[in-house]
Amino acid sequence: MGKFLIAENISYKLKEQTIIEDITLEIMEGSHVTITGPSGGGKSTLLKLLASLLTPTKGKILFHDQNIDELMPEDYRKKVSYCFQQPSLFGETVKDNFLLPYTIRKKEFEKSHAVNLLKQLKLPEEYLDKKITELSGGEKQRVALIRNVLFLPEVLLLDEVTAGLDEESKGIVNQWLVGLNHEQNVTLIRVTHDSEEIAQSKEIRQIVAGRLES
Repeated sequence: MGKFLIAENISYKLKEQTIIEDITLEIMEGSHVTITGPSGGGKSTLLKLLASLLTPTKGKILFHDQNIDELMPEDYRKKVSYCFQQPSLFGETVKDNFLLPYTIRKKEFEKSHAVNLLKQLKLPEEYLDKKITELSGGEKQRVALIRNVLFLPEVLLLDEVTAGLDEESKGIVNQWLVGLNHEQNVTLIRVTHDSEEIAQSKEIRQIVAGRLES
């Protein structure tokens, strides 16, 4: 287990406003890192930079010793997967969302694998054909998370994925995420304000006014 995702002195400016300033962050393989701090401090921006959804205005991000600017974005995002706070589902059914990762990889859909993941997140097999308009907020988030791990990434970037969920859904999601980290060695990097989620982390980093607190 070594350092495999490294941000070196990264900054991000939007017009004249500095949102992230000179952040260096070294993530160990298999770690569970939580990023905390006041609202508006740059937490979500840092996550989007690590996800290659934004490009640093200064500094660089390395993944397995390679600058991510030199990698194909779609290849990088298969290994470093970003989960939005507000789940974005498409098509008509849950299955429509699960087909996408297989289509991208030109592979046959594995129904049994999808059903197993649904059951891990306390959703029955029948949900494959359920219309996304009939899902609750907690169910939508669980479907979005499953879509991200049908092909297991090396890193999951989680941007307040349990914010707004009821306690039951939050508990189901958190238990499952901890299992991914412990049992399948998926590296978790999450932004959260939730005290229970912070307590589950192996490592806590705080960002205040765009800077990483030591």
